[in-house]
Amino acid sequence: MTTAVPTRFSSRQIEVIDRLVAAGIGDTRSAVIRRAVEHLAESVERARIGRSIADSYREQPQTVDDDAQAMANAIAMTEAEPW
Repeated sequence: MTTAVPTRFSSRQIEVIDRLVAAGIGDTRSAVIRRAVEHLAESVERARIGRSIADSYREQPQTVDDDAQAMANAIAMTEAEPW
């Protein structure tokens, strides 16, 4: 189900939307706008996840032992590859 959401755009915004339609980003203005909303939502979620990861590293910084273990794991995985 979809819901119509009436909104107004400036002439500049309409020009941008129309260029995106012409470039094949969406078949219609509505499709371009829906894609833009999905892109914005994904971007906001990725930023939230990034902040969460950075916060966790600030709360519990990586240690020299963590670095050594990560290197050992990387070497083991590389050696296990059937190059």
